[in-house]
Amino acid sequence: MSLHRLNYMEQLEAESIHIFREVAGQFERPALLFSGGKDSITLVHLALKAFAPGKFPFPLVHIDTGHNFPEALAFRDKLVEEIGAELIVRKVEDTIKQRRLTEPKGKFPSRNWLQTYTLLDTIEEFEFDACIGGGRRDEEKARAKERIFSVRDEFGQWNPKLQRPELWNIYNGRIHKGENVRVFPISNWTELDIWNYIRSERIPLPSIYFAHKREVIEHEGQLIATSEFVRPSEGDIIALKSVRYRTVGDMTCTAAVESYASTLDEVVNEIIATRISERGETRIDDKVTEAAMEDRKKDGYF
Repeated sequence: MSLHRLNYMEQLEAESIHIFREVAGQFERPALLFSGGKDSITLVHLALKAFAPGKFPFPLVHIDTGHNFPEALAFRDKLVEEIGAELIVRKVEDTIKQRRLTEPKGKFPSRNWLQTYTLLDTIEEFEFDACIGGGRRDEEKARAKERIFSVRDEFGQWNPKLQRPELWNIYNGRIHKGENVRVFPISNWTELDIWNYIRSERIPLPSIYFAHKREVIEHEGQLIATSEFVRPSEGDIIALKSVRYRTVGDMTCTAAVESYASTLDEVVNEIIATRISERGETRIDDKVTEAAMEDRKKDGYF
């Protein structure tokens, strides 16, 4: 009898499932950070496979900025109900009031950098020792520096120079009291891998990932959706375009791409043809400085 050899996607899936099981075996209070985007949805699907037929083993934690796409929130609530998971929501707006933080100003007042305070408070509140995230190494330079088990100190900070070796798929989750680990099960996946997996597994996604008509502001070559959170300037060009989203973040800092791709096959073909990373093309907040993401990660960001 011939042995079945895993193909590329099966190898990625097997590695991710192995990581999920390592988390369950090594940590007492893990949680899955959930945004309603394709990467965190893929994580949920992988976790369901890893522990089937058992109950979904982790609470889903959503750090809510208050600037979300309504489609992503509706999808989140439907998914939670379908899989019977515990959903923990903590709001950045509450953190702003409690800590007396400064509300962002300007045309695109993103609360993205304020999420760190809410996340760290949530980790402390529930005493999570591991937080599972959907970071991928092809997204952004700082994320390429991460290990799969990435230790954060007692202040929630990340030091890229103090990374643990991960040889032969051996992950070291030993931490001191107060520390926690960020875990990235799809660290070795690319955006195209995610889409191919979603297509092969028939994973449902929020509708904004596919082409639809939306009113957008044309800003420095990017298309930002009009909303109650965005403050257009006099002279801004506002147009109705056929767009889709490559990533889901705040409405204030996530740009759409002009597209007519309405099916998974069409989206995959667009991803194959593009030469710009999803964050490079669609995230305004990553353009503040070249090290914007790394600076936020050092302070405790996802």
